[in-house]
Amino acid sequence: MTATSWPESKPTACLVLADGTVIEGEGLGATGKSSGEVCFNTAMTGYQEILTDPSYAGQIITFTFPHIGNVGTNDEDVETVNMARNSGVAGCVLRAPITAPSNWRAAKNLDAWLKARGIPGIADVDTRALTNRIREHGMANAVIVHDPAGNFDYEALKAEAAAMPAMDGQDLVPGVTSAQRYDWHETSWKPSQGYGHREDGECHVVVVDYGIKRNILRLLTEEGCKVTVLPATATAEDILSLNPDGVFLSNGPGDPAATGSYAVPAIRSVIDSGTPTFGICLGHQMMGLALGGKTAKMHQGHHGANHPVKDKTTGKVEIVSMNHGFAIDRDSLPPEVEETHVSLFDGSNAGLRLKDKPVFSVQYHPEASPGPQDSHYLFQRFMNLIRENLKARTDKTPA
Repeated sequence: MTATSWPESKPTACLVLADGTVIEGEGLGATGKSSGEVCFNTAMTGYQEILTDPSYAGQIITFTFPHIGNVGTNDEDVETVNMARNSGVAGCVLRAPITAPSNWRAAKNLDAWLKARGIPGIADVDTRALTNRIREHGMANAVIVHDPAGNFDYEALKAEAAAMPAMDGQDLVPGVTSAQRYDWHETSWKPSQGYGHREDGECHVVVVDYGIKRNILRLLTEEGCKVTVLPATATAEDILSLNPDGVFLSNGPGDPAATGSYAVPAIRSVIDSGTPTFGICLGHQMMGLALGGKTAKMHQGHHGANHPVKDKTTGKVEIVSMNHGFAIDRDSLPPEVEETHVSLFDGSNAGLRLKDKPVFSVQYHPEASPGPQDSHYLFQRFMNLIRENLKARTDKTPA
């Protein structure tokens, strides 16, 4: 009796780390090659928002939740302001292959969506093992390749990954910021209604775009702000010439010190003007730099929608969404800066405020896209600072 031989499936994708580690799997999404820093995200939902978050520019995202793609994709959950623009995500790593979507909002299969956006992926990967490796050794540079024919030159890919520059010192904001000024009018999504629209507002907020997400802009508009967005290269004169009632510093990718070489002087002048200012993520880090602090690269970073943070001003603990690979060194902050929030995972800084001016920022993403809505109050806190500042200015105006 002749034994039956079972043909082995040939890998159609690979992930090659800078230390020479080779991970093989099933290719998905766009074909071709891309490179970036490998991180892991622990969120169980919101993969489309994650893959369109400009803060992930230059990174390959490993999803720890095994079933990614099961609710499909749609145009409403894209977080880049320009729908057609690539967010800068270099690739994605999945445990299970993508299945057909099962959700009433689904408009396209995730695999087809990844192809359309030019994002290569790999599935059938032991993402738990890869996550443990990142926890032990830090976020590694890597090359991801999707080739349906399965032709890989591993030695060349190892050399390419090893030669990649570190994230330290990289200014990635120019690749994701807006090219010109624009106004924003969309408000939050509501069931059976979709997104709303508002033309005017109670106050005028200028947003500096280092890689802004749509839902941040929606929540500012929802709170009653008339929103004007400026590119990351906006100077203090550009910002203050619009006579804003408040200034918002957005999220974004890369090393804050690199972007800060041109952004920090503008932020410092805005702070000195006494204009209420609110920053998140990269905006928070550059706020810290503008106030005299320092930032440092993290070992594995914070990426997920389940991070516990304590608000030291209220004593409450909130579960938040985080996405950052750099953090403010709290010991470098001057006495006039108060730490307001702290991560309960590792004790790192997660928020600050200036004691004598209406200025504050947080490291995490209070817009909850994706993630819990525990931190929506921060947009209300920003509005209250603006109202108080406007009232103080009115009270000082001679009758």
